Amino acid sequence: MKLVIHGKNIEITDAIREYVHHKIEKAVSHFQNITNQVDVHLSVARNPRISTKQAAEVTIYANGSVIRAEESSESLYASIDLVADKIARQLRKYKEKRQDHQTQPISTNEAVAPEIVAADLIGDRIAELPEEVVRTKYFSMPPMTLAEAQEQLQLVGHDFYMFHNAETGEINVIYERNHGGYGVIQPRNNGNGKNGKTANANVGIPEKSHSK
Repeated sequence: MKLVIHGKNIEITDAIREYVHHKIEKAVSHFQNITNQVDVHLSVARNPRISTKQAAEVTIYANGSVIRAEESSESLYASIDLVADKIARQLRKYKEKRQDHQTQPISTNEAVAPEIVAADLIGDRIAELPEEVVRTKYFSMPPMTLAEAQEQLQLVGHDFYMFHNAETGEINVIYERNHGGYGVIQPRNNGNGKNGKTANANVGIPEKSHSK
């Protein structure tokens, strides 16, 4: 298992490196058969108004899947402890799902109901790009079904997940809707959206009750 440590606004000392190796390797020790690489990002916020300034993020690449956890606190070592516990729970959940799929395969032919959206999504607003790109991420994108992409969305802990659709060969984005459930964004002129417009579809999976 390869473990890589990155730092932002912080020097990765030997003591920090040793602590990360001890905590993270212990957290993934029971899952090394499915773990290929572990990336650890440690950062310190320079904004004095942010109380939880010490952040630790762990990204694990496991057999084509990406599992992510992030925690922040006033202490870097406490953040490492918290994220180690969280990533261990994520790995346990991932392994249990894999075992469930092996015994009871889930149909990947999820029902997708197209939902027409306006061609101009920004209206009178002026599109503005950030002045500076503060972070760039690269990750492998093996073809996967809609059901597999929905699982990945839950594992990485983001509001959206970009994936290579195995059925269409296109790049899609699955996201968590504000009022529950999930949606899918597909490219324009791919035949899935009505009149060649971008398709924004509801995914036929259980909805969540919370709202943002």
